[in-house]
Amino acid sequence: MFSFFGLNKDRSKFGRYVDRKKISQIELEELTGLSRGTISKLCNDDNYRPKQSTISKVKRAMKQLGTEVSDDYFGM
Repeated sequence: MFSFFGLNKDRSKFGRYVDRKKISQIELEELTGLSRGTISKLCNDDNYRPKQSTISKVKRAMKQLGTEVSDDYFGM
C-alpha cells in the first residue's frame, strides 16, 4: 500500500518524528547528502545505529528545516 509520510508503516522513533514534522525522506536525502538506503534505515529500523558523522549531517539538515532532533532519536 502506498502512503505519504509513513502512514500505515512501521517506523522508527526518528521516522515517526519526521512524519509528524511532514518532512520527506527525499528532502532529508537531498539536504544531508546521505544515501537513500541510509535515510530509509534511519526512518524504518529501530535497531539501526548510525555513525556520529551521519547523525551530525541529519541534525544539521533538520536545523535548516527549522527543527531540532535530540540524540535519543538515534538510540544514543
